[in-house]
Amino acid sequence: MTFDQIKEDLDLFSEWEDRYGYIIDLGKQISLPDEMKIDKNKVDGCASQVWLDMGWKESNKFKVFNIEGDSDALIVKGLIAILLSLYRGKTLVEAKAVDPKLEFEKLGLNSHLSSQRSNGLKSMIDQIKFFVNT
Repeated sequence: MTFDQIKEDLDLFSEWEDRYGYIIDLGKQISLPDEMKIDKNKVDGCASQVWLDMGWKESNKFKVFNIEGDSDALIVKGLIAILLSLYRGKTLVEAKAVDPKLEFEKLGLNSHLSSQRSNGLKSMIDQIKFFVNT
């Protein structure tokens, strides 16, 4: 699912409880095999356990960003799914141009996340940006 599709779907809900339900449903669509839930992929700074497996793969003679993720918390899994929609399949130049903070503002999520979830989201974004920029 693309980020634009997620935004359109979220815009259909007037109540935040319904939006959270949708985000949880997004998270149910992602997973990471247990063998990838290793220290190398663990995101520090999150209250829940979060893993991001990142790499570059060849696609039509271009290297594109391959990112998968998982968490033991339902809402966080949904946030990961949104991050995946922003980054997955992007070239290096495209991935560097992504501004996830701005994109999450478009969803109106920033003011509706607890401080722990906001800090966790920032940690995930920081880890992705570090990977993309190295």
